[in-house]
Amino acid sequence: MDPLYQEKVDEIIGRYQGQEGFLIQLLLDLQGELHWIPREVISHLSERLGVPKSQIYRIASFYKAVNLTPVGRHMIQVCMGTACQVRGAQKVLDYAASKLDIGPEETTPDLAFSLRKVNCLGCCSMGPVMTVDGEYHGGVTLEGTEKVLKDLR
Repeated sequence: MDPLYQEKVDEIIGRYQGQEGFLIQLLLDLQGELHWIPREVISHLSERLGVPKSQIYRIASFYKAVNLTPVGRHMIQVCMGTACQVRGAQKVLDYAASKLDIGPEETTPDLAFSLRKVNCLGCCSMGPVMTVDGEYHGGVTLEGTEKVLKDLR
């Protein structure tokens, strides 16, 4: 395993020493630090915690907040709920995809951006809505999408 990963993983494991039932939170903490959870990290967790790899994979694959494949430093999500759809969310998604040269659910080769479509972000009156690294942008237009992407580069 990459020594940098191992140091971070061991540090995060150390936060939970002596506790029970922390695996989900541990995975979320690792996700926050590494942006995804590589196979070698799962193997290391299995060895350190004495938990079968299959159990760790089962939990990690259940939660959408945990990524088992690399994701970009910037996560862009476009709401595809009904209220956002009728206000042009598909155009926003298509425009972002064309500007990033990736499709939805993909990551740029340089790992700078990931683009996701989500079912609902819970702010229907602001549609169309997109989030960038957890920051909400409502009433997004194609020009607004262009500005958000330009500001990230």
